[in-house]
Amino acid sequence: MELGLIGNCSVAALVDPHATINWFCLPRFDGDPVFHSLLGSGTKNPDDGAFSIEVEGFKSAEQAYIPNTPILRTLLHAEGGVVEVTDFCPRFEARDRAFRPRMIIRRIRPVEGWPRIRVKVRPRFDWGKTEPKVTYGSNHVRFVGSREVVRMTTDAPVDHVLSERLVTLDRPCTFVIGPDETLQEGPAEIGERFMLDTQRYWQRWSQRLAVPFDWQDAVIRAAITLKLCNYEQTGGIVAAVTTSLPEAPGSERNWDYRYCWVRDAFFTVRALNSLAATRTMENYFQWLMNLVADAGAATSSRCWASGWKPTCGNGRPRTCRAITAWGRSAWATRRMSISSTTPMATSSSAPRPPSSTSACR
Repeated sequence: MELGLIGNCSVAALVDPHATINWFCLPRFDGDPVFHSLLGSGTKNPDDGAFSIEVEGFKSAEQAYIPNTPILRTLLHAEGGVVEVTDFCPRFEARDRAFRPRMIIRRIRPVEGWPRIRVKVRPRFDWGKTEPKVTYGSNHVRFVGSREVVRMTTDAPVDHVLSERLVTLDRPCTFVIGPDETLQEGPAEIGERFMLDTQRYWQRWSQRLAVPFDWQDAVIRAAITLKLCNYEQTGGIVAAVTTSLPEAPGSERNWDYRYCWVRDAFFTVRALNSLAATRTMENYFQWLMNLVADAGAATSSRCWASGWKPTCGNGRPRTCRAITAWGRSAWATRRMSISSTTPMATSSSAPRPPSSTSACR
């Protein structure tokens, strides 16, 4: 399985080698996966739960990050030409604070020839169970669910996007997916400026790392991946951004890793500390102290209600029957351990997943 990770320490998404966004949770890492085709469509149509770019006469694809950033570029080679797709989540400093909106920006442009493409934007809600109500204007589409509204603003013809018509790509197009808010600038201007600011931020962050002489590219890429698992609003560190992917086909060990397992978080903190990226440790320590203080005066159920859910993982196991999962596991199983709410504990009554710091499992 080859997937590209994009994120901004507030949200994260996964992109496959053909430039399909097949995993994106809102409003946080542990939220409802509005794009979820990584696990299955939840319907009879395999294109549901994804944001895909199909090119007519597809031949091959290649994918790479802009160096020292989580900005992902995919080249789609087709009989009619070449299409470049650039995906990222904005992240930079603005007004003396971190700007990390719950947003994905996708930029598409023709590189060679006259390629024909079909854009399919099909989010679903409630773990694939609910088809959104669609409303639209001249330059935006709203996907309305029971608890969440996703807005896509674009400078591409909305009629072509909604009808999923095959069209010739003769100019760049930008898609901004995020909260139900009106953009203050045009999508192209927002995409260009946010991309330059995001690239500058991550390259400066990477420049400050104390990387070893050998394997510098691999070390920096690993550091960025670990950093993207940090939910900065609370300081918690998720073990991974995915859930319900079994360790092997037919295996039932399909844990929900979108929670802060204290042991896994320690490995992430230690790895980043060794590279002189100590801010993650400081934020994590603050989360831990808040958690300990809260646990001393409340039960774990109250801890859930007090707003620590995205980094505690103190829920009961439940099975989601909407999305068809991998292998023999017919449903997407979400399992959470209470061990994260008791940092000093050495054991837990809930099953414990194997240790790893991978961002995708």
